[in-house]
Amino acid sequence: MGRRSFGLLLLLVALAAVCLASIAIGSKEIPLSGVWHGLFTPTGAEDDVVVRELRIPRTLLGVVVGIALGVGGALMQGHTRNPLADPGILGVTHGAALAVVLSIFLFGVSSLVGYIWFAFAGAMVASVVVFLLGSAGRAGPSPVTLALAGAAVSALMNGLVSAIVLLDQQSLDAFRFWQVGAIAGRDLGVLAQVLPFLLAGLVVAALNAPGLNALSLGEDVARSLGVNVGRTRSLGILAITLLVGGAVAACGPIGFLGLVVPHVARAFTGPDYRWILPYAALLGAGLVLLADIAGRVVARPAEVEVGVMLALLGAPFFIFLVRRKRLVKI
Repeated sequence: MGRRSFGLLLLLVALAAVCLASIAIGSKEIPLSGVWHGLFTPTGAEDDVVVRELRIPRTLLGVVVGIALGVGGALMQGHTRNPLADPGILGVTHGAALAVVLSIFLFGVSSLVGYIWFAFAGAMVASVVVFLLGSAGRAGPSPVTLALAGAAVSALMNGLVSAIVLLDQQSLDAFRFWQVGAIAGRDLGVLAQVLPFLLAGLVVAALNAPGLNALSLGEDVARSLGVNVGRTRSLGILAITLLVGGAVAACGPIGFLGLVVPHVARAFTGPDYRWILPYAALLGAGLVLLADIAGRVVARPAEVEVGVMLALLGAPFFIFLVRRKRLVKI
């Protein structure tokens, strides 16, 4: 077994252990015997309900969202050739935010189940607009034009969001709840709504990996190897939109994950995206769950949402990564 294959196996084992910890640890203390009872022989007791109705859906959503954001971040950095890029650079996050605010302000939507589809639609529209703007001209889409278009569209949408929430208190309150980034309070119904899109995004990402390897050598070299650059970039944008759009719609914006995880994955795998993507997926899932567990423990009996914990843990860690120059080269 090769070194990278063995590393994937270790990550799978570590993720399984973190999943068990996520089910066992929480603001409400449940002994291990109670966790076992809730998993395999439930009788409807309070501890069983907490394990089966709250912690298991939360853990599953954390795994799926972590995988999506980790892979989306790796694709984003690869296609923009920007080590500081995160999935939000294509306007996906801000598009979802604007759609959520508009759904509350114009249509009075007040529930997560109600505006999850608005968030996903907003993410899709924003990414399409960015791609069209970045593709304008004879040269077609390039890392620079996509990044510039994404920054412009994100700034516009962020300004519109700020204007709306300042005008309407209900929009402000609901937007603050969504914007914090959380996997708590979501049931399996939310996961079921976005799971088909996330699975489709992972399939497209896997198909995009060989072409992305060629693009990392430069567009001219990629063309000489027979790679259709425009189609490869289009597939990458589609995968990023499906993965990040679905994750953001379900949980709100969770920062730093898509920024930090690809660097860690690349440190173990090297520049081959056929290995970077699965490593980033497992690392992203594990990091989301670890941050969520930490948020349950540090403020007992209250909780700190996973988006806040990842920002607190991710910022100093990313500063450390930036200082190690070999980790930020793409």
